Amino acid sequence: MKMTGENSSGNSETTMDDVKNLIKKKDEIEEQIKAYYDVLEDQGVGVEGPLVDAEGFPRADVNLYQIRTARHNISCLQNDHKAIMVEIEEALHKLHAREKAKREQDEAEAQVEAMEQQVTLPPPFAQVDAVTQGSPACGAGLRVGDEVIEFGSVNTRNFQNLQNIAAVVQHSEGKPLRVTVVRDGQKVQMSLTPQRWSGRGLLGCNIVPVQR
Repeated sequence: MKMTGENSSGNSETTMDDVKNLIKKKDEIEEQIKAYYDVLEDQGVGVEGPLVDAEGFPRADVNLYQIRTARHNISCLQNDHKAIMVEIEEALHKLHAREKAKREQDEAEAQVEAMEQQVTLPPPFAQVDAVTQGSPACGAGLRVGDEVIEFGSVNTRNFQNLQNIAAVVQHSEGKPLRVTVVRDGQKVQMSLTPQRWSGRGLLGCNIVPVQR
C-alpha cells in the first residue's frame, strides 16, 4: 500500500543536502563578486567609472586590464548568481511539495487504517470500570474505560455473563491470558496473569458487562 518516490520520478530526488550545497555555491559566488568589487574600489573607478581621460585616451592612472577583468567577471558571476537563486527556489519548492505529498499520503493511509480497524473490530461484551494500583490488571496495562472484546478463551461470540470470565480467571492462576480491548477506537492487546497479590481477587480490577 505504501508508495515511494521511486515511482514518481525517474531522476534522483532533491534532498536537503542538495539545497545546502546550492546555498554554499551561492555564498561562494557572492564572496567572489565582493572581491571583484573591492578591486574596482581600490582602483577608484567602480563598475561604471570612465577608463579614458578627457581627451579620449586610456587612463594611465589605473590598471585597465585589472578593471576590465573585474568588470567582466562581475557580470558573469551575477548571471551565475541569478541562475543559482532560481535553482535554490526550485529545489526548495520540490522539497516542500514532496514533504506535503508524503504528509497527505501518511494521513490518508492512517485514515484508511483506522476505518479498516473500525470495520473489523467486534463489539465489546464487557467494560473495565475500576483498576487498583499495584494489581496484576494494572501491571498488565488495563485501564478504566477499556472495552473488552477478548479475555482468554472468552470473546464476543461466546460470552454469556461475567461467570464466563470468572471461570477463566480461576482456571488460569499463574498463567498468562491474552486480553484484547478497544481503547480510543484502537485495538490494544496485552498479557494478563491472574495471581495472588496484596489486594482482593486475582486481577485487581472490576469488569461490568456491556448492555447490547
